[in-house]
Amino acid sequence: MEVEDLYKSLRPSLISLAYRMMGSMMDAEDIVQETFLSIEKVPSDLVKDAKSYLFRSVSNRCIDRLRAQSKHREAYVGPWLPQPIMSDGNGQIDPLEGYIRKETISMAYLFLIHQLSWTERVVFLLREVLQYEYEEIAKIVDKSSTNCRQIFRRAKRSLGDIPPFNVGMEPDTTHLIEQFAQALLSGDMKILLEVLTSDTILYMDGGGKVKAPLRPLFGHDRIARFFIGIFPEFPVDFSFKLREINTQPGLVFYAGEQLFATISFDIQDNHIVNMYAVLNPDKLKNLTRFVSN
Repeated sequence: MEVEDLYKSLRPSLISLAYRMMGSMMDAEDIVQETFLSIEKVPSDLVKDAKSYLFRSVSNRCIDRLRAQSKHREAYVGPWLPQPIMSDGNGQIDPLEGYIRKETISMAYLFLIHQLSWTERVVFLLREVLQYEYEEIAKIVDKSSTNCRQIFRRAKRSLGDIPPFNVGMEPDTTHLIEQFAQALLSGDMKILLEVLTSDTILYMDGGGKVKAPLRPLFGHDRIARFFIGIFPEFPVDFSFKLREINTQPGLVFYAGEQLFATISFDIQDNHIVNMYAVLNPDKLKNLTRFVSN
């Protein structure tokens, strides 16, 4: 198969894998682009299985970049959250992004995956997503196959029972988020306390670039008081819209036409149990190609 045909058929699934590993669509696209450029320079007789070569190459490039970024991640200011993926206002996106969204795990699940060490994450994804044999994974991460088996079990146990995919824009879920947004606008403490729980956690990723709590906030009372307290600081031309974020309903916040924050929600038993707010402008600057105002 020609490189151009491989590019058309495999690029979406390769980007989806790299996004899961990196938590960044920008990194994922760079890695996949580099991989396709490199395969053109490899003699065809050395690439017996082009598909396997590409997936292995993308995995290895992700590992290299994760190693290089490990110190930066350790020094990251405040909670680190994955870069969100969003559809446009009508839920319509081009075929490439459509595939990636279809194969994209929820923000809650992606967040948990990125609490694993990079080795655990790579072993888990190669086994769970690509169904690699442990012997193959061992060669990629430079571990024994027995060790990789143990790493996979430990990673799977750490992730628990949270489903990797979301239910989408279900009416009940959408209504709950609209309730939260309207309570935020009106400063209705009672409604905020009702839609959250005593165990709700709010993670805010400002990356040291914008003002945000340096630690997660716990509990409906503290979170509600925090939102009501900061609301007067929002821009005068502030607005928000309900959008799909990683295939589930979320909120996108604007100052005029400038997107400045997103919030993803983890909803269980008709309550918001976790919130993931991304304010780091580095993670939002390229989202305009996913979002149509």
